[in-house]
Formats: sequence, C-alpha cells, structure tokens
Amino acid sequence: MMRLVKHGLMYGNLFEVTSPSMVARYNRALEHLTGRQTGLQEFHVDISGFSPEIGDELNNIHYLNPNGCNRQFILLSVEQKSAPLLNARFSTSRSILRRFIDENEEQLFALSIRDCVVGELVNSVYSLSSPRDLFDIRTIEIDADTVGGHVEAGEDLGNLIERFMKEPDGWWDDVLIAEMIELSKQAGDVIRTPLSPRNRSYEQGNFYTSHYGGLYVFRDVRESACIAPKDTDIVADLPVKRILTMEDRQDIAEFLNRNALVEPIVEACGTRAVNILKQKLDFIVIDAAADHDEDLSDVSRRDLRALKRKYHEDLPAEYHALERAVRAAMRGGDTWPSPDDPAYFYLLRSRNHRDKHLVNMLLAELTQLDFRQLFICHKDAFYTQYAAWSDAKKNYAADFLAAEYMVDKVGTREELFGPEPGMDEDDDGLDYGFGRNRGPWGPVPRDDDDDDDDDED
Repeated sequence: MMRLVKHGLMYGNLFEVTSPSMVARYNRALEHLTGRQTGLQEFHVDISGFSPEIGDELNNIHYLNPNGCNRQFILLSVEQKSAPLLNARFSTSRSILRRFIDENEEQLFALSIRDCVVGELVNSVYSLSSPRDLFDIRTIEIDADTVGGHVEAGEDLGNLIERFMKEPDGWWDDVLIAEMIELSKQAGDVIRTPLSPRNRSYEQGNFYTSHYGGLYVFRDVRESACIAPKDTDIVADLPVKRILTMEDRQDIAEFLNRNALVEPIVEACGTRAVNILKQKLDFIVIDAAADHDEDLSDVSRRDLRALKRKYHEDLPAEYHALERAVRAAMRGGDTWPSPDDPAYFYLLRSRNHRDKHLVNMLLAELTQLDFRQLFICHKDAFYTQYAAWSDAKKNYAADFLAAEYMVDKVGTREELFGPEPGMDEDDDGLDYGFGRNRGPWGPVPRDDDDDDDDDED
C-alpha cells in the first residue's frame, strides 16, 4: 500500500497535527470521548478527527465509531472539511459532516480557536442486530460542543440575556446578573459571536453501508430496493419492494432503468464517449497482461496495441463485448446491449441527481475491471482489489492514477461523470432531464395506484 501512500492515493489530503498545543487539545478531546490518550507528537486526521496513526497505536481503527452507527468526531480546525472520511460505515457520513461544517463555519471557527469541538452523528439506532435496523435510520442529528462546554454555556447565557431583557425587574435581579457574568467568562460575547451551530439535523435517504458485507439501500425512489453482495438469508424480509444481489444483473438494470438513475455514456458524453470507453478497454488489457507477468512500466499506446494483439484471444468477455460497443458507437449505431451483455454496466453512468455518487459507486462495483472508476467512486473496494493484484498492476495503477487523475481530480470527474448535482435537486423525481416522467429509455412507469407499496416513506 505504500505505493498509494507515496502518490497521495491513500491517506491523502489529511489534516496535519504537529503543534504541541493542538496535540494537547486533541488528547483532551480524545479522553473526553474515549477515555484514552495518544502518545504521538505528530499525526494526521480526517474530516472526523480520526487518525490512522492513532488507530494503529490503539490497535483500533474504530476508536471514534465503536458500534459503527453513531460516528463521533473531533474538530480541531474547520480546515478538516476538505479531508476525506476514513473507514466510513455509511456513504452519507462525510457529506453530512461537510455540510455541517460549511453551514456553521463561522461559529465552528470561533469555537475551535478556544477548544476542540467534539460531537456525534446521532441516530435512533445505537447498534445493529439485523439489516432491518438500517431502515430505522432516517434522520441524523449532530450533537456538538467543545470539551469545555462552550456551546451549552453560550445557549444558557443567551437564555439568561433574553430573560434579562424581557423581565421588568431584570435590572434589579442580582442573582440573574451574577449568573450572566459568570457564564460570559466561559462563553464570551454571544451577541456579537454566536456559539451555537445551526442546521444540526440531516436526512439520510438512499445510502451504502459497509455493514453486512456491503448493502446499497434505495428507499427514496419510485421502486425501492436493497442490493446485497450475494444471496443470503440475513437480508430477507426488508421493507423494500425488491431484494437483489450483485449477480442479478437483469434485475439491477431494470431497477436502475425504472427509477431513471443512469444514462448511457454514449448519449451523455457525445464525441468524448468513444475515448472514455477506449480507456476502459485499456484497463481490461492491463489486467490481463498483469496476469501474464508482463512488464507494465512505461507502457505506451504502441505497447498497449501490442498487448491487445498478443492477448486478444485470452481477454475476458467484458473486453470483447465493450469492443463491439465501441465499434458501434464509432459507426453511430444505436444498438443497445441487453443487461446480460458483459459490457452493459461499463456503458452507463449515473444521471445528475442527488444520489449520483451512490449510483456511480454501485456501477463501479459492477465494473471492477475499470480500476479508475473503482478508485474514484468506491475506494474501499479499490483497496481490497489492489491488495490482491500483482506488483506490475499495482505499479501501473498507482502511476496512472497519480499522472492522469490526481493532477486534475475535478476535471477528470466532470469528464467521466458530468457536473456535480445541485443542492436543490427536486425530491419528487418526476423530471429526469428527458422530459417529465421520462427516463433515458422512454416513459418511467408510475406506481401511484399501487396500494401494497411496502416502502418506508
């Protein structure tokens, strides 16, 4: 994994903690939350304040998330907002933390100057006994304060000020005034600098969780579903219309189609689509060449063509099917493969809706030979795959991602997946960008008359 670390592809963009004062503040927060302290004098933290170095030291990578449901956080600085979230158990956790910091940056900045802000992403489930418990998680409340309780003190002081202003005899209430003076020593001027963060409640609609082997839960769509990695009794009897596995390609394709969650790359990217698909072909060739112990250092376009000729007959079905699709796209053909075609999911990307990242994550898991999309959209799956690769493929993938992705991450993501969805995406999902109630393959079926819908709304 050190190749990835050196290229900034793993543990990249973490917030560095090096000053003795910050280390001391972190230790106070860590002891406040876990009863433990670190002996390290330098370390790095993610957006939640989790440190991989401290995780190794404590032999516990979940020291801020012991039950995997209510992630705790330590905020040393608002600059942590640009860091990733490591060991995420839910795909929504980082976006919730980022929104919380963005929406309360002024207050959190003022608080973090005084002390660490500590808190928790709280939901109604404190531990999971079965997958059905996941459906009880609807709203995430963020409970945040400093170790010294500045937020609570500020709220109390604000209440006392309001009482002082409203009560006719407030000016003569010595006890009230004494309480205000004492609290102001801790909270400061809460009139000019409010210390109470706002917008502390967030909805969790559709999401991925690493629990139970990795589940995709789609409940806020027209036809709800849970997609599991394999057929297992543990995901039976869930409050969704359909329970699918990664092997149910036809059913997954139908689900994505009926809910208008995806679009063909050829239609979305126009003339750029052929180059995108050709790169996917290159990745498949690299995988096959690595299996044959080829030297993949400094591979040129000419070398790739030679490898394609050399191993053409040995390449997997995904390659040949995708090659046919590329030839059809170059001819301007409109033939669309069926879901049982090995290239089918390689030809799709998510539409621009609020669950875009989740859908691209699912597609990445369905097209794991495209290591670039797997890295961008599903890093945990990428790291798992990477650990089993040959050294030749590890070197090639690390060098390619460092040279072709890391230099322009935003541009590459926009090239592959389109613009980021806006925050004001329509929740009812009726207009999918192809006309009202229409998806990329035609009219979207309406289930308004279905009385036995067992979705949780």
